[in-house]
Amino acid sequence: MQWFEQLARLTEQKEPLVLVTLVSVRGHAPREAGAKMLVTAEAVYGTIGGGNLEATAIALAHKMLEGPGHTPQLHTLRLTENAPAEHGVQCCGGEVQILLEAVTPARPTVAIFGVGHVGLALAKVLSMLPIELWLVDSRAEMLSEERLNPLYREQARIRVFQAPILDSIVNDLPAGAHLVIMTHDHAEDLFVLEAALRRGELGFIGLIGSAVKWRNFQHKLLQQGLSQADLARVTCPIGLPITKSKAPQAIAIATAGQLLPLLQSDGSEAQNPEPKAAVAPRASE
Repeated sequence: MQWFEQLARLTEQKEPLVLVTLVSVRGHAPREAGAKMLVTAEAVYGTIGGGNLEATAIALAHKMLEGPGHTPQLHTLRLTENAPAEHGVQCCGGEVQILLEAVTPARPTVAIFGVGHVGLALAKVLSMLPIELWLVDSRAEMLSEERLNPLYREQARIRVFQAPILDSIVNDLPAGAHLVIMTHDHAEDLFVLEAALRRGELGFIGLIGSAVKWRNFQHKLLQQGLSQADLARVTCPIGLPITKSKAPQAIAIATAGQLLPLLQSDGSEAQNPEPKAAVAPRASE
């Protein structure tokens, strides 16, 4: 498969990568100028010549993927016996320049606030999709490696946040992110919801709970200065009205189905759905 075919495939899968190009060659080198290689966190596609040259490029690419900045980088490497060679001597006698360019396809982001029974079930369903999945809880035990380990085997990129004040995480969400609020504490739910509504550029905002819970929340939020237009951005109860079951797995599947059309919009700005009429009440965690 050609490099551009691999690039199209990895982009379709929303896989971050670094495109490495051999931009110039002076003297002798294993490959000609224009040779390309794709480097992801777990794999390498193509080659720019092997040896110390390629190993150095891969190490630089991994560092770029792990770091916060994605500015293109140009590196000059000498292929002589006296040149620094962390990965083995390469004495072709030439000098090359390599260009590293990060390719970071946008993934939709879903944040689950509260990773109890329903939150974990929802995370298991959503982890099968190529998304950014934020898991947020004030309880460290809910975010233990043992509980979350199965999620890392799927397509989603998992980010875990354990914080005593959950609403602070809302401010770090990227624009267009979708969030589902289902903590163990109604006070936490309310704080997170208020923080989300004070940001105007988020996507789906779902709140687990009954119609009665939502009416109580609306009263409190209006007292905090939010408007009816703000409250109309909230979906409560959550989940497509396809089941009356209160089992965590049933709620998770119904909620994932509600989110799926938004996630398939491929990172474009999500449209907030119309508030849903009350369906069968969902018990909060």
